[in-house]
Amino acid sequence: MIIVKHVGARLGLLGNPSDGFGGKTISSLIGDHYATVCLWESPVLELQPHPAFDQTRFASLDDLDAIAAKDGYYGGLRLLMAACRRFAYCCREHGLELPARNFTVAYNTNIPRQVGLGGSSAIVAACLKALMEFYGLTDEHIAKPLQPSLVLAAEKEELDIQAGLQDRVVQVYGGLMYMDFAPELVNGQGYGYYEQMPLELLPPLYLAHAPGGRDSGRLHTPMRVRWERGDREVQEAMRRFAEIADEGKRALMEGDHRRLGELMDENFNLRLSLYGKERLGAESLEMIELARGLGLRAKFPGSGGSICGLLMDPEIVPVAQARFAERGYVFKQVQPAEEVADSHEEFLASLQQLRATRRGRRKG
Repeated sequence: MIIVKHVGARLGLLGNPSDGFGGKTISSLIGDHYATVCLWESPVLELQPHPAFDQTRFASLDDLDAIAAKDGYYGGLRLLMAACRRFAYCCREHGLELPARNFTVAYNTNIPRQVGLGGSSAIVAACLKALMEFYGLTDEHIAKPLQPSLVLAAEKEELDIQAGLQDRVVQVYGGLMYMDFAPELVNGQGYGYYEQMPLELLPPLYLAHAPGGRDSGRLHTPMRVRWERGDREVQEAMRRFAEIADEGKRALMEGDHRRLGELMDENFNLRLSLYGKERLGAESLEMIELARGLGLRAKFPGSGGSICGLLMDPEIVPVAQARFAERGYVFKQVQPAEEVADSHEEFLASLQQLRATRRGRRKG
């Protein structure tokens, strides 16, 4: 039996980046971009490298240089290994005895890399879902509120990736989520307060992103240091981010999309004042300016490299697409989703196509 799990990208709509600082957020899963993990029983345990993201063979030194510059040094193999190791640790901690079965696991993703859409956590979350099904585990064995913390531990504890719980909560639960990460909750029970809201409350959304991004840890680490030192500016900003999430929840429940858009703008403006233009990056700021120049509300859905907002007038899409394309950016309407349907045929076909492309390049 082949087990396939798709996990979508995440749009942080309000409150971020306070998820890593004991705050509150509202985020949505989208079905347009997703990571896939495919797992099946095998004689030995094998993690298969991705033909594009885990390359070890190159046409030339120039080819290696170009790929490293575009995709960085790290693919998804380390994420799969960390997910498997943390899963084993969690099972031992919960007294869950796993049957002696081995598996092969492979992955694929069409989530734009390092642009703040939760691409790494999507791979880990999909791997966790596949492992639980393979070993016959349910939410009764590993409680659902604890699963995002397990995903985070795989990245943070195993790989030293600086991150918060927001992405992992949305990718475990799906749909539209309101989250409260108050320290007394997280420290007391190991997770925050997670509330799933009806997707129908959301107006149409757009996403725009640059061709490539950067490591989010470089952005958040200095802020973490200031937070831990008790920096008043940082603490006040995180408090306001949390208030924005609460006000946004009310706006959604009341169908007040005008107010929702205002709060998204305020969320970004506060982030800009806290982090500064240099840290946020020229590309990200240019996309914000392009969107606002078209009358669109705009903010970061994550750590930079992409923006999102409300799309109240669908007729503006072709105009926006042309404006953004002139600067080398992608602009599209995206669909919030409860989950992404699993399909192993599509997964296997895409991997075969990638492998054929790689073989063709080597022959050339």
